[in-house]
Amino acid sequence: MIITKTPFRISFFGGGTDYPTWLNEHKGSVLGTTIDKYCYISCRHLPPFFSNKHRIVYSKIEAVQSVSEIQHPAVRATLEYMGITEGMEIHHDGDLPAKAGLGSSSSFTVGLLHALYGMKGEMPPKIRLASEAIHIEKDILRENVGLQDQIFASEGGFIKIDFIDEKNFYTSPVTISSGRLEELQSHLMLFFTGISRYASNVAGKKIENIPNKKKELYRMCEMVEEGVSILTSNTDVCEFGKLLHESWKLKRSLSDSVTTPLVDSIYSSARDAGAIGGKLLGAGGGGFMLIFAKPQDQPKIKESLKDFLSVPFEFDRLGSQVIVFQPETLGSHYPDHGSLHPSK
Repeated sequence: MIITKTPFRISFFGGGTDYPTWLNEHKGSVLGTTIDKYCYISCRHLPPFFSNKHRIVYSKIEAVQSVSEIQHPAVRATLEYMGITEGMEIHHDGDLPAKAGLGSSSSFTVGLLHALYGMKGEMPPKIRLASEAIHIEKDILRENVGLQDQIFASEGGFIKIDFIDEKNFYTSPVTISSGRLEELQSHLMLFFTGISRYASNVAGKKIENIPNKKKELYRMCEMVEEGVSILTSNTDVCEFGKLLHESWKLKRSLSDSVTTPLVDSIYSSARDAGAIGGKLLGAGGGGFMLIFAKPQDQPKIKESLKDFLSVPFEFDRLGSQVIVFQPETLGSHYPDHGSLHPSK
């Protein structure tokens, strides 16, 4: 059995400049971090005694005879991509709701890829996990995805991602002192709007507007370096919050599907109660809202948003990990399943 643990992410600046449509002509850059909320994927070979060959457990339970029958798009595409022919049992558990702006779909794909490679006795480099997850979501599933989520999920940590084009990128860990990280952490709050949505649908409308939003996207890309500069200097950390506020105003202008009256009401209430800045995470339309506020103002903000779930979190540093590896169960004892052994 293999179990992987893959983090969700928070993107601070540059979201929107990681779409392939933009990267065909312009550079992109994103600043963000992974957090201590995770997607867990467990995989094992399903013994041949069951009436079905594959069993997939998530919000639904699927029991099917062939990979092509699997309804979950990412599971079906990933198993086909990996050339899996043996019977499989796959379980998914997540710390937070899906379709909520934290990159959970990509964390799922990365975690499943990682687990399936583990079943084959391979431990791929993080950049390979990211690149193959991008390929599965963008090219096989044809989803309207940005390219940051898969990279954050694979690599983990507080990083800057620079995109040369839609196929080439490089990552840079942002060197921030532990004290500065703690200071930033103490100024961040996370609230769930209660709205889940399909990011691909929201992103599609933003992508259509990209040719008309070059000025905004150039500015959003510039904010990445400004954000890094604030965190790696002695600048008042509240300047980071002010930059988030500017970024959110630009993001709202990319498409009328980015925000909703409820989201605007949440943000306005937080600002009235003392928040310096914030943004809706992910493509938009719902999900989680990040709020930046001084610690002394946070009780008042929580009270003003008492109808919405506040989720405490900390930064994650490690990216996707294999947390359970039982090689004695990797190779099946049954002739129909063959024998698999982890490489040394």
